[in-house]
Amino acid sequence: MTARPEATAAPYDFVGIGLGPFNLGLACLTEPIAELNGVFLESKPDFDWHSGMFLDGAHLQTPFMSDLVTLADPTSPYSFLNYLKEKGRLYSFYIRENFFPLRVEYNDYCRWAAAQLSSIRFSTTVTEVTYEDEDGLYAVRTDTGETFRARHLVLGTGTSPYLPDACRDLDGDFVHTADYMGNKERLQRKKSITLVGSGQSAAEIYYDLLGEIDVHGYRLNWVTRSPRFFPLEYTKLTLEMTSPEYVDYYHALPEATRYRLTEQQKGLYKGINGDLINDIFDLLYQKRLTGPAPTRLLTNSALTAASYDQGTYTLSFRQEEQGKDFELRSEGLILATGYHYAEPEFLRPIHDRLRRDSHGNFDIGRNYAIDVTGRGVFLQNAGVHAHSVTSPDLGMGPYRNSCIIREMLGTEYYPIEKTIAFQEFAV
Repeated sequence: MTARPEATAAPYDFVGIGLGPFNLGLACLTEPIAELNGVFLESKPDFDWHSGMFLDGAHLQTPFMSDLVTLADPTSPYSFLNYLKEKGRLYSFYIRENFFPLRVEYNDYCRWAAAQLSSIRFSTTVTEVTYEDEDGLYAVRTDTGETFRARHLVLGTGTSPYLPDACRDLDGDFVHTADYMGNKERLQRKKSITLVGSGQSAAEIYYDLLGEIDVHGYRLNWVTRSPRFFPLEYTKLTLEMTSPEYVDYYHALPEATRYRLTEQQKGLYKGINGDLINDIFDLLYQKRLTGPAPTRLLTNSALTAASYDQGTYTLSFRQEEQGKDFELRSEGLILATGYHYAEPEFLRPIHDRLRRDSHGNFDIGRNYAIDVTGRGVFLQNAGVHAHSVTSPDLGMGPYRNSCIIREMLGTEYYPIEKTIAFQEFAV
């Protein structure tokens, strides 16, 4: 690629780095604001959100109103309902009477929205961010040879597939759930498949592979260190924890308390859809009618070591409640071990401008800022330790973006709800 010359135009009000649903929502919400001039830089050639998990029938676990814009601006032309109208599917969606969009449909919606925005630069990788004291500007350099200067940064680089320590240097052709669909046919040609981990993605893949186990004849194991296959807690009073009041409450708690709660609250956003758990049981029951199905489900079992030799994985586990070690051998291995936020290397030059807590993670303000000024650099997602379950929640994206816009603009462009919950979280 021929490098473009450095940008010499007037500085932007902000640069958004990375384009997942949250920064894409910010792009949509700032598009009509004449007083804010921003640009979004994304290394991928187009929008792509978990395309490796586009299983038939897989859907979001939040309703369609948790789209890019609606909960901040129901009149926005970038709403999911407007997308359906333009695609000629609004009445079909209405008749379907299901509030949860299909995952592939949500991705197509996001691509539709991105295609209408002039502020997005795809195939542009950020290589370095520095701070220019004399001008009070951040300089964002890219692999295209351009430099974008701005008063604010909004980090939306997202999370990456997480590999447990036992698999860091593992050979072979194992697959993370993020790449499942592209490897499904290859996996099904093996004599055995072991799925390690739990959560919604693991459950979807297990159900998918279990449904075709008779066709391909493989043995299928599902192993999790969790004591049971946790359902996602989705009752209405629990959902009030995705509210401004709960963010206020949680953020004001002592740091040690917040980190303790982070571990305790995983079932609020990392569990399995209850209907899917029931569907898995029903399918297991159906498979057993003609004899024992070649599948095992193991809980309380933590992966402690893994090796690969001549096309077979040897997986070592410890049953934590019994304190017993055991091994499984499998030709195929799928890791449903989730995602992990890794601080981008391009931030290293401004390390001293970013606040940290005692754990070394970003010290995220109530207004989502992480820099020493408290209003210069904002973080999308990656903030469970500071904002609890609201951090990864799609429905809270428009709320967070409304707050970030208010901080950058100095005025509340989109009305921000302050109190929506029936319950009181603090005394």
